[in-house]
Amino acid sequence: MARPIKETPELFGKDAERFEKMISNPNPVSKDEKERARKAYEVMKSISNFQW
Repeated sequence: MARPIKETPELFGKDAERFEKMISNPNPVSKDEKERARKAYEVMKSISNFQW
């Protein structure tokens, strides 16, 4: 049986400010990195066999 998921802790003060800055200004991703992720996605999609 799976364990229950714990509640996500709330951030306050400087931690919250730092988190908000990180979320609002993400690091740019290179074209090579995007292409590598796209290829990995296509490989996983091709080998998956989900029946819905």
